[in-house]
Amino acid sequence: MAPSLLFHKTYINPNSNDWVVFVHGAGGSSSIWFKQIKEYKKHFNLLLIDLRGHGRSSAVTFKEMWKNGYTFKDVSLDILKVLDHLKIKGAHFVGISLGTILIQKLAELAPDRVKSMVLGGAVTRFDFRSNSLVKIGGFFKHVMPYMWLYRLFAFILMPQKGQAQSRNMFIKDAKKLCQKEFKRWFKLASDVNPLMKFYQQHDINTPTLYLMGENDYMFLDPAKEMAAQHESCQILELADCGHVCNVEKSAEFNKHSIDFIKSN
Repeated sequence: MAPSLLFHKTYINPNSNDWVVFVHGAGGSSSIWFKQIKEYKKHFNLLLIDLRGHGRSSAVTFKEMWKNGYTFKDVSLDILKVLDHLKIKGAHFVGISLGTILIQKLAELAPDRVKSMVLGGAVTRFDFRSNSLVKIGGFFKHVMPYMWLYRLFAFILMPQKGQAQSRNMFIKDAKKLCQKEFKRWFKLASDVNPLMKFYQQHDINTPTLYLMGENDYMFLDPAKEMAAQHESCQILELADCGHVCNVEKSAEFNKHSIDFIKSN
């Protein structure tokens, strides 16, 4: 593996030419897709990626990031490097939480590489509650162990009993982050609203499916607003489901997303 290439894993379907790329959220890893692999690999070739500082990419060295930190563009270009390395000209993308922003950034940077987007638990805007959470985290991130903050965020985002599995997965994966890495990702939060406002005003024209849990109280309404702005977007709500809908309602998530990808 090239020194600055993200850790990635592929599943090859000899009967398909289509690729699906999975992009996890901040603090997670590609292990979040364990309930998708079995069904998806029946239809597509799969590419799972661990983002900078996450999962098995935590050991990958990016010299430029130590000097300048990084942006959504930087992290999206990391994904593009993996596609180039594997000679994947175009793919369908499936993301969860903050990973959905990276996919939209990719569609802006290289529209010919993104055939369609499935955005689960999509982060399209920080409202008053989520902004308040970010501000609290920003205040305490230098004096409080990051895992305390991450556990707090996980419980606020996923408070219900039925969300325990996805909540525990995120907390477990976050333990692999170092404090400095957590701070780098945390800084990206300030870029969310300006970037998503740009996407609300400028349609990327890539077929997009928002899959949202009806109990995702922080991000459902903003996602509805975003989907209503563009003809290329559609949205589905999953009943009795929270933020990490690919884990909480995996069967429904798989069916709707696979059908959508096949239609594009």
